[in-house]
Amino acid sequence: MRLDQTDGTKATTDRTSPRGRRAVAAMALLTFATAAEPASAASVAPAVAEHGMVVTAQYLATQVGVDVLKRGGNAIDAAVAVGYALAVVYPAAGNLGGGGFMTVQLADGRRTLLDFREKAPLAATRDMYLDKDGNVIKGLSVSGPLAVAVPGTVSGLETAREKYGTMSRADLIAPAIAYAEGGFVLKQGDADMFAIASPDLRKDPASAAIFLDAGASFQAGGKLVQPDLAGTLRAIAEQGPAGFYAGRVGDAIVASSQAGKGLIVQADLDRYRTREMAPVECDYRGYRVISAPPPSSGGVVICEMLNILEGYPLGELGWGSAQAIHYEIEAMRHAYVDRNSYLGDPDFVDNPTRRLTDKAYAATIRAAIDPAKAGVSSALRPGVAPHEGSNTTHYSIVDGAGNAVSVTYTLNDWFGARITVPGTGVLLNDEMDDFTAKVGVPNIYGLVQGKANAIAPGKTPLSSMSPTIVSKDGKPVLVTGTPGGSRIPTVVLQSILNVVDYGMNVQEAADAPRIHNQWMPDVTNVERFALSPDTRKILEGMGHHFAGSQPANHLATILIGAPVLGGKAVGANRFYGANDPRRNTGLALGY
Repeated sequence: MRLDQTDGTKATTDRTSPRGRRAVAAMALLTFATAAEPASAASVAPAVAEHGMVVTAQYLATQVGVDVLKRGGNAIDAAVAVGYALAVVYPAAGNLGGGGFMTVQLADGRRTLLDFREKAPLAATRDMYLDKDGNVIKGLSVSGPLAVAVPGTVSGLETAREKYGTMSRADLIAPAIAYAEGGFVLKQGDADMFAIASPDLRKDPASAAIFLDAGASFQAGGKLVQPDLAGTLRAIAEQGPAGFYAGRVGDAIVASSQAGKGLIVQADLDRYRTREMAPVECDYRGYRVISAPPPSSGGVVICEMLNILEGYPLGELGWGSAQAIHYEIEAMRHAYVDRNSYLGDPDFVDNPTRRLTDKAYAATIRAAIDPAKAGVSSALRPGVAPHEGSNTTHYSIVDGAGNAVSVTYTLNDWFGARITVPGTGVLLNDEMDDFTAKVGVPNIYGLVQGKANAIAPGKTPLSSMSPTIVSKDGKPVLVTGTPGGSRIPTVVLQSILNVVDYGMNVQEAADAPRIHNQWMPDVTNVERFALSPDTRKILEGMGHHFAGSQPANHLATILIGAPVLGGKAVGANRFYGANDPRRNTGLALGY
């Protein structure tokens, strides 16, 4: 097949061969936050290391994690230090005022997940975002104090450190304090993030004082100094979670919420606890996939999609072939019907996790997929056979002992609710938008969700975060995850398919252009170069509908053992890291 290269020349390449598939991926888009530019050359080589690897969305945070590993800390220690550092150097999504999930596989084979997702305040009600006529009040769940859920990040990081780390809290927070107090110089990618939210940050005096440069958006070369945040981090270093949930900082959070007619009171902060639970697990072509369970939908959706796709010879069909893409879209479409309809906080609803991740259930869905015709989303809904019954940040870390950590945490939208608690430097989330404000009405990610995710006091909103570890014979081989709201599970899915089915190395897997379907709306988003013109024509003839890409994700992935699955290590290097180039910020680094 003849493929258009980015310089306008032609090259003859067999898309279905491993070499051809990698060549297609090599010419993949590199979509940045500020511009969409085609790749001009093959993917760069993955970062390589002998003793450990860290991949995050901000280069300074990556260096903090590597330094922890060099000082003898394990992957959990590094994950905690990175979490605090990102709150300083990546304020668009790194956070103290948000929450998330941490998937862990320990060197001894134990697997666990920490849920430190935000929770609805005790005063929250099911219809709190509806007007007197029962219509959703636009913007109420995404900006201002009423959009804020009770933060969980500090509780989560400290639970991880206490249970599975080896280093002191003060040592792990010290780098974050230094960057907050002394400041750091912004690169272009950092400045681009501020440009996204500057108009809204300008509306909040506490945010404007920190995140604007004399009233203007920060530019590359500017220096961001956050003394109030340094004080908050120092309180946590000295007092643990009490330094955030109580005392001066806790009082400030409550006062800020009440002043803006928000719902958070001290009782909400006092009762917050991180949940530890078993991950969702499934098998795919001889590999064990470990990911986040409800209240995240991520693990369930990924396993359901993988179970469906396991019945198709994707590797033989070839990356980018019309038939493979058709099956991938249909798997996404069917899995998101279930995601949006059945799943919610396990303390409030009975999640049918076992049924949705069962291979027999996947077989019934495969039987309903027409190999030559696209499904119609409006015809797929719960109770009808076979379905009877951004913005975030992610980082991946592996240490030399065999501990693997995959962390996704968030403020929801970039810079969350775009309000800062005065005197603390803490940006607050707008996570209440992840609840179902009204059945049938989409949230900011276009998700149309069901009653299982209705607002209730103390309830955790359904998430798409999918920190994932793939293992073989009890040992981790792939650590992966991404931000991106509803697109998280499909990006993680494609990172697994690219490595397992299509033979890509980890950087090629991160670079390759992506597709996304979430059932409703009935359209598949495609990145540039994801579909050749002839492939798109074939798929449209099958009934598929396409639209342009949504904002770029930032995949952070580590492959363990060799550059490709089943390959040979390069010298003594055991770890191969990929930083997604799409947002022009992060770094993969090991030692």
